[in-house]
Amino acid sequence: MIHSVRFKAVLDTNVIYPVIIRDLLFWFAHYDLYTPKWSKQIFIEWERVMEEKGVSKEEIQKRVQIANKAFPDALVNNYDGLLKNLELPDPDDCHILAAAIKINANVIVTNNLKDFPEEYLDSFGLKVKSADDFLTDIIDLNHEQAVTAFKEMVLHKKNPELDEYQVLDMLRKSGLNDTANYLHTLL
Repeated sequence: MIHSVRFKAVLDTNVIYPVIIRDLLFWFAHYDLYTPKWSKQIFIEWERVMEEKGVSKEEIQKRVQIANKAFPDALVNNYDGLLKNLELPDPDDCHILAAAIKINANVIVTNNLKDFPEEYLDSFGLKVKSADDFLTDIIDLNHEQAVTAFKEMVLHKKNPELDEYQVLDMLRKSGLNDTANYLHTLL
């Protein structure tokens, strides 16, 4: 069940890069709805994507520092020994699986589900979920806390200031249709 900081989720780069998805994931984690985890390689990829998208080096460092400061225990280390025994459709994703195995994670949250075959992950006691499915599961199990986290996230949107419905539209535009629709029904 996803209702505890004991529930550990390894977040792939593709769910950390989009600001609005990262914000909601991080606010839910801030409210102890789950524990986020990542590898150094995930953040290296995140930095590379931000650079490719034209984000300044200063802003990249700021975002990375904020994430690491907010969740100082999120970084998974010492999983390299597991890499040689792992096989995924995209070998570049093995570090994500290795990090998840190392910390006995419950789920890998990625929008590249095809890169993490369900049957193979089952052999490690792991599940894979899209960001939309993961977030709707959290909301389903924790209505009040999820709505409180969402509302606080909205209050922190300053540049520009946005209301709840504008943020819901941003979530939809980022592929979080079910999440946005679910939150909408609870507001």
